[in-house]
Amino acid sequence: MTIGPVRSGLFTDLYELTMAQGYFVLHPDRRAVFDMFFRSCPFDGGYTVCAGIAPLLESLSNLRFSDDEIEYLDGLGTFDEDFLDYLAGFRFKGNVYAVPEGSLLFPDEPMLRIHGNIIEAQIVESLVLNTVNFQTLIATKASRIVDVAGETKVLEFGLRRSQGADGSISAVRAAAIGGVDGTSNVLAGKLFDIPVMGTMAHSWIMSFESELESFRAYARQYPDNCILLVDTYDTIESGIPNAIEVLSELKSQGRNGTMGIRLDSGDLDYLSTRARSMLDEANLEDALIVASNQLDERVIEQIRSSGDNVDAWGVGTKLATGWGDPALDGVYKLAAVSEGSEIQPRMKLSDHPEKTTNPGVKNVLRFVNDNESPLADLVCLEEEIPELLRQVKEHRPIRLNHPVVEYEGITLEDYSTARPLLQPMMKEGKPIGRQPSVEELSRRRRSEVKKLHPTFRRLLNPHVYKVSLSDKLALLKMEMIRNRGRGNDKS
Repeated sequence: MTIGPVRSGLFTDLYELTMAQGYFVLHPDRRAVFDMFFRSCPFDGGYTVCAGIAPLLESLSNLRFSDDEIEYLDGLGTFDEDFLDYLAGFRFKGNVYAVPEGSLLFPDEPMLRIHGNIIEAQIVESLVLNTVNFQTLIATKASRIVDVAGETKVLEFGLRRSQGADGSISAVRAAAIGGVDGTSNVLAGKLFDIPVMGTMAHSWIMSFESELESFRAYARQYPDNCILLVDTYDTIESGIPNAIEVLSELKSQGRNGTMGIRLDSGDLDYLSTRARSMLDEANLEDALIVASNQLDERVIEQIRSSGDNVDAWGVGTKLATGWGDPALDGVYKLAAVSEGSEIQPRMKLSDHPEKTTNPGVKNVLRFVNDNESPLADLVCLEEEIPELLRQVKEHRPIRLNHPVVEYEGITLEDYSTARPLLQPMMKEGKPIGRQPSVEELSRRRRSEVKKLHPTFRRLLNPHVYKVSLSDKLALLKMEMIRNRGRGNDKS
């Protein structure tokens, strides 16, 4: 079990190593550039939240093949002694460019770019995808939930149904980037400095002779933070009345800390409305209502549409597992390789045009209006950036070319400015600068979502954000398609 950065070079698929040995024999000094991108937003959504970059950088910095791992590979009978010796001294020494965590992303644009020796860049493919795909998926799910929750709090309760220990820790980090206010996971709270929250389970109540006795015992133990679980036996006839009695006793004692109830089963819409009415009638207007049990963004949106009776949402399984979309469809594709002293573009061709990749060393320019609201993203060659930014500074019209259909596109005129998205994150195997805290990344996400037009944020049929190609990249892509460019792979 690993909690923390991946350190083992064996954390890869076998074919990465078989290809790496082939490169070692045939092209040991060849340089390469790989892109990571995804083809569709998860959950049928209108945007995606980047996450997982910092853990990836930490893993890349620590990646090694230990003596016993080399011995294991030797025992497979697949690898030559010279290649195993290379692996014994393996260190990732490449450069990484990435979109900062917490930033919003859209399909078919690079979110991460790796430059390095083709052997090392190939070996880390599975690590890159495993780390970034999952955390981006969960950060996006959390952001959608937080967005519909509005001013009410969202708590991550997914530890018991997460995909293993590593999955649970990664899920909490990503959920925090996505905007949750706290977690029940104590270890994750310590690791990422996230507030930990939680009260009781049904077992506490069932261990007493009566529900009322269990509530009183809990209130004596935690008089300033008393949230009572009210659905063990009968929510309306027993749980809420008993909670009202105990919370009223606390109030009469002059306690003014956090107090309230948690609903964990049944019709949460109906029960929260009844509970709010009963609490208010008992002069417990400040008592909180926490709702949990198989919540997600759609359920929360439906309950909130009936009234704001819930003060906090405990979201577990459907957040920590990315319920509704088992994985982000992120891919890692070769974009360029060295031929002599020059870098030559490469692309994957496909019978399905949307799966044909964009060649060359690329970046993304995001165009925004005067309110800094994103208007469109332009995938362009890195070498184009200076000229494009000069045109932006002069407020010249910018051509946005359709990523698949030749000769189709629009001209963007009404924009304020633009900025490149991919930033240097690692140089020669060493991370660059200080990594922001999870709280800082969450603030970035909150700011970017707030600036995004509501049509891209809606849960049902969100508007499709424009991701286009620059003139030079579109021309290069079409020329390589016509020439059936090198790197053709129709698998």
